[in-house]
This record gives sequence, C-alpha cells and structure tokens, in this order.
Amino acid sequence: MHLIEKYNRPVPRYTSYPTVPYWQPAPPPEPEWLAAVDRRLATSRAISLYVHLPFCERLCTYCGCNKRITRNHGVEQPYVDAVLAELAIYVRRLGTRPQLRELHLGGGTPTFFSAGELGRLVDGILEQVDIADTYSFGFEAHPNSTGENQLAVLAARGFHRISVGVQDFNPTILSLINRRQTESDVLRTVGEARAAGFTSLNFDLIYGLPRQRTDDIVRSVEWVKRLRPDRIAFYGYAHVPWHSPGQRAYSEADLPVGAAKQALHATGRRLLEAAGYTDIGLDHFALPDDELARAHAGGTLHRNFMGYTTANTPVTLALGCSGISDSWDTYVQNEKGVEAYQRAVLLEDRLPISRGHRLTEADQLVRRHILNLMCRGFTEWGGGAQRCPAIDRAILHWNAMALDGLVRRAPYRVEVTEAGAPFLRNVCLPLDDYYWQRQPDGQVFSQAI
Repeated sequence: MHLIEKYNRPVPRYTSYPTVPYWQPAPPPEPEWLAAVDRRLATSRAISLYVHLPFCERLCTYCGCNKRITRNHGVEQPYVDAVLAELAIYVRRLGTRPQLRELHLGGGTPTFFSAGELGRLVDGILEQVDIADTYSFGFEAHPNSTGENQLAVLAARGFHRISVGVQDFNPTILSLINRRQTESDVLRTVGEARAAGFTSLNFDLIYGLPRQRTDDIVRSVEWVKRLRPDRIAFYGYAHVPWHSPGQRAYSEADLPVGAAKQALHATGRRLLEAAGYTDIGLDHFALPDDELARAHAGGTLHRNFMGYTTANTPVTLALGCSGISDSWDTYVQNEKGVEAYQRAVLLEDRLPISRGHRLTEADQLVRRHILNLMCRGFTEWGGGAQRCPAIDRAILHWNAMALDGLVRRAPYRVEVTEAGAPFLRNVCLPLDDYYWQRQPDGQVFSQAI
C-alpha cells in the first residue's frame, strides 16, 4: 500500500523520448526530415509502416486515441487516396523503394473500412515498396465491425496478425464505456480470423474501467484460457478527460484508483502467468513460443509507437492523420485533423507535418536507456560509454527505489524487480531531463497506477 501512495503520480508512458509535450515548438522542415530518413535508409532500406485509420461509427468513451466519429462511409475513399499519396511523396522525394518489414493498421477502427477499400489501401502500399524476406503485417479489429470479407482480403495480402479490442467481457462495463460488442462477437471474430489463416492473435484488455471488479478480471482471463490468444495487451485505463472529453460520460467515483486499481492488475498478472503467459514488459504478455516472448528472452525485444515488436527497423513511417514517424534522431507528427491532413497531401502535394523534435546526442542516449528498461528490464552504463548527466540524477532516485524494493542496484547497472514491474514508468522517470527541467503545471500525464 505505501508504495502505491508514494509512486502513484502522473507519469509519462514513454512511447517516445522526449515525450510529445516536450517536443520543440517548431517542427523540422520537410527537407530536414527527409534528410534524416535518407541517412538511416543509407545503411538499410528496411522500414516499419503504421497507417492511422481514424474513423469510428460510435464513440467508445474510454478511448484516448485520435478519432473521428461518423457513420458516413463516403469518407473512406478520399482518405485512402490521401494515405497512398502521402506514401508516394516519401518514395518520390527519397528516390528509393523502401523495404517493408512491418505494417500495422491502427485507429480509430480499421474495420470501419470496407473490404474493398482495405484491399485498395494495402495494394496501393505494396505497389510502392519491396517486401522483406521476413515481414509482419497486422491490424486492429473491433469485434462488432469485423467480418469475413475484410479478414479474407487482408489475409490474402500477407496479414497474419490480428489484435482484437476486447477490453472486458462484462456487458455492464461495456455499456458504461459505450462499447457495442458481445461475447458472441468476440467468439465469431476469433473463429473467422483463424479460419481465414491468421496465425497470431492478440487480445486488448483493460483494467481500471468504471465499476470493474476483481471478478471481471477473473472472467476475462477465463475467456483468455478458453480462446488462447498468443498475446495479451493488459492496459491500465488512462483517465485523461482533459484530453478525451468523452471520458466525462461516467462518474470518476465509479473508477477503481490507487490500491483498488493495482489489485486488478495484480490479479490479472497472476492469473495470466498461471495460464502460461510470460510477462514481457509494460502491461504485455505472450505465450512462451510467441516471437515476442522469444525476443524478450533473447534480449532483442524492441518498442516503438506501435508497441512491443521484434522488428527493430531504422525508420518508422506513420501515414494518416496524427501519425508519428521516427528516424531515431528525429520525430515528426502529421496533422491531427482529417481535413488538414488530406488538404496537405492531396491539394498541396506536401508531407502533412505539424510538429516534431530533433533529438540531441543526450536525448538519444537517454532514449536508449529508457528502451533498455522498457524492453529488457535493466540498463547499464559501465566504462562511461553510456553515461550522461541524466544518469547522475537517476542514480539518486534509483538508490531510493532500491530501498523500496523496486530496483536492484549495482555500480553501473539498475534492474527492475518483480515488485517494481508495475512501476516501470516511475523507474524511467528519473532519466527524463525534460520532465525535471520543466515539470508540468497542470494535468498532462495519466497516473502511474
């Protein structure tokens, strides 16, 4: 209990470093960004590609993603046109055909799009790239809008990973968060995906939802044991109503917080591990023979804006509104609004960059340490090669965390303990130069627990 009281504070999720609120005020100019990509592709043409498909027919009120709520499916065709045009700008101005190792369709609701438009999107992408010998294609599926035709179209084009947005199996909770799906929808989606040839199945589950209790976590894991997905993303609900106003649809008094929320995570973690799943990092689990579990065991796990992955490519390009691209030393983010994004690409023939950040050498070193903690559970700085000013500050914090049992310390090493795993974001925080130089005045980040 005292650990939760001490460490349950607003903390970044570290999907990037520096985190987006601390990026520079002006984005890198397009030529500078393309030069950064070109430098990385000079050693390897391999890329990861993320496509953001923002449309949803209904608002799931828990969701903090960038989305557009509409039932007008006439938006599909111009949006696909824009995504393909954006990729064409990259290919034309870089003067090379990238080699595609990883492709992920996220949202929003990718299965908002018809089978025909999904096929046109993927065909248009594959026409502009070369496919690597080893590749991974996946997408996010809403059980209420995913059908056999969409699954068949994607499977025929090399997709073999599907991530099903389950969240919870309790219909009362699903109703509170306006998630229109049933157990039958999940069962049908899983059965049809496997029949279509999908060989890797992920479930997204959330703990900390309104009125969620231990029994709900137990029920969800029982379904996991029955359906046996290869991976589990067991996310903590991030209550950020200042960012996602839809979260004000239910009372904050209904939310399990602090020790109650941590108990839900502890129950889920214990039951998932008892069911044979390996804890591979921040809220993620995988069966021992899954690629992610093997990469975790072998020390090669990587983390990018798409989450944990085995594909550590030099460049990640994110197409679509709000997508964040990464060349390691530079980030850029696209326009968040659909209209502004499409106007930039289709009418102005330019990359739709709205913000970004050029990483200094110190930024890159801190980023490497944070990735080590996130993916390997430890980091080292022996011999001074990996030492930076942030390490000196972090050591003082880590020494205190060691007294609380969250980490184990050695002269040039820090390792996250089992007790510290739920506080992984807190363990990374002492490295964050930007946070300590300019701590936020208002609400910016979600609570650690």
